[in-house]
Amino acid sequence: MPEIDVFDRTGKAVGKITLMESIFGIQPNASVLHMAIVNFLANQRQGTQSTKTRGEVRGGGRKPWRQKGTGHARQGSIRAPHWRHGGVALGPTPRSYRFSLTKKVKRLAMKSAFSRKILDSELVVLDDLRLTAYRTKEVAVVLSALNAKKKVLLVLAETDRITAKSAGNITGVKVAYINTLNVYDIVNADKLVVLKDAICKIEEVYA
Repeated sequence: MPEIDVFDRTGKAVGKITLMESIFGIQPNASVLHMAIVNFLANQRQGTQSTKTRGEVRGGGRKPWRQKGTGHARQGSIRAPHWRHGGVALGPTPRSYRFSLTKKVKRLAMKSAFSRKILDSELVVLDDLRLTAYRTKEVAVVLSALNAKKKVLLVLAETDRITAKSAGNITGVKVAYINTLNVYDIVNADKLVVLKDAICKIEEVYA
C-alpha cells in the first residue's frame, strides 16, 4: 500500500497516511484516462455552431442569366456554395456532442488519475485548512509552503464556503468536493492538494 506524508499549514510533515492500494496504487490505464478526458470535454461543448445552406441564405430566387448563349457557365442561383455570399456546403449544424461512459469505466478512470498523481509525486495530503474568515492570503501562504504554486486542485471533504471562496480568488487554484471531482481536473492540475478528511471520503466512495 502506498504511504505518503501528511503536511501541516507550514509545509512540515506531521505524520504519514497509508492509502488504499485499489484506489491510489493501481497501474494507471492510459486508454481509459484518455477516454474520460475526451468525454468530459465533449460534454462541455454547447454544440451551437451553425452555418446556412444555399436554401437558407437570403436571395438567389431566380436564375441569374439564361441557360445558353451568354458565354457564361450555366448557373441556377447566385446563392450556390461557389458564389460569394452563397450558402455553405457541408457546414456544421447545431448538435449535441454528449456521450456517456459506463460506471465501471468512470471508476477505473478516477482510480487511474489518483494513482498517476501518486506515481508523479503530485499528490499532497494536508492535515487541515479550516478558516474562520475570508483569508485569501492565508491560503496562498499555505499553498506556497506546500510548493503548490501553479495549477492546483484543492479537494475539500465537505462544503466550506469560506475556504472555497478564499482559495478560489487565487489564480490557478480550483476547489473541488468529493462529489464534484472529475478526471480532467485531476490530470490537468500540477498539484493535487487533498485534505486528510477528504482522503477518507474518497476511499469510502471508490473502494
